[in-house]
Amino acid sequence: MGTPLVVWDRKLLAYNLGAEHPLHPLRWELTMSLADQLGVLEGIELLTPTQADDETLGTVHSAAYIAAVKASSVAGARPQGIHGLGTPDNPIFEHMHSAASLIAGGSVQAARAIARREVDRAANIAGGLHHAMADSASGFCVYNDAALAIKELLAQGVTRVAYVDVDVHHGDGVQAAFYDDPRVLTVSIHQSPLALWPGTGWPSELGRGAAAGTSVNITVPAGTGDSGWLRAFHAVVPAVVQAFRPEVLVTQSGADSHAEDPLADLKLSVDGQLASYLALRDLAENAAGGRWLALGGGGYALARVVPRAWAHLLAVLADKDVAPSTELPQAYQTEAAQYDPFGGDPARPMPTTMSDSDGRPAEYTPWHGEHESSVDRGIAQARAAIFPLHGLDPFDARD
Repeated sequence: MGTPLVVWDRKLLAYNLGAEHPLHPLRWELTMSLADQLGVLEGIELLTPTQADDETLGTVHSAAYIAAVKASSVAGARPQGIHGLGTPDNPIFEHMHSAASLIAGGSVQAARAIARREVDRAANIAGGLHHAMADSASGFCVYNDAALAIKELLAQGVTRVAYVDVDVHHGDGVQAAFYDDPRVLTVSIHQSPLALWPGTGWPSELGRGAAAGTSVNITVPAGTGDSGWLRAFHAVVPAVVQAFRPEVLVTQSGADSHAEDPLADLKLSVDGQLASYLALRDLAENAAGGRWLALGGGGYALARVVPRAWAHLLAVLADKDVAPSTELPQAYQTEAAQYDPFGGDPARPMPTTMSDSDGRPAEYTPWHGEHESSVDRGIAQARAAIFPLHGLDPFDARD
């Protein structure tokens, strides 16, 4: 496998939508601090990102939108209410273009290294800004680094890319970017659009024209925990990705599926999220020749959840798996406690280990065609919509 690349520079923290905004760069800073203190970063090459230029950004975004981002990035700029900029979700801020293009550039550089076989695996935890559209900001995302990274893989000669998005929100921007491109499979498992923004990501969204079957959406109801989520993932994702035969796997690893996340309603634990990362690593090895680009994404329990989840992600990427029972380093506990939203409430103590369940792994029961629960019905809908388009039997639970 060789040494993986991890995109990191403290300049990435400049992507700051405001002190009270849910997407705060603190989550990246604490993640890298925890990963470092756990020894995960030892021997890993840290890749210093450079800004994506206009030509690169233009492979996904319109020239008018890039110009609007630049115009909104100067001191004293006023929100114009166009291109999705200047809204509560997407406030403008000084140096916005340079900060967003730095994240995008990091993901593109990582993709290029994988395409050129300089490395097999790479990560950019500041990436995964999957909601940005061709002509507008959306969902806290200015430039869609995930789509830009996939465009770079294709430009470098990769012929088939699979993108798997485990964020609690639908990966709408990436799906839209490749909805008519048969070279890219986009898979998103997310909370039901009935109950969560952006209200898209139905199983009937399949791709267009020659790309029919390359958009895959699995919905799970509010309240779904580890066992139901993992059941849905394993009932759909591996079979479809393996049937597509990608050369590279790109993943968006939003940690906002956690039970403590303030912006959504799923009930996963850090242990369930770790199980998803292990499953994605297996998928990269079994379906994509080991080539894997892992991006960050959502996740708004900034101190209690995201750093533990993504430290696990980086460890899994580097084959340095951290036992869930591992105690958090005392220096890290002190550091993170400064940002405890519960202010030391003894009824809500800060986590002290890399687990939410005393180190017990998340478990699930494989789907065998049942339709009893909402999760089962969602599985059946996704399989019925997509499996025949890949030559798979939606009723054969072995697929």
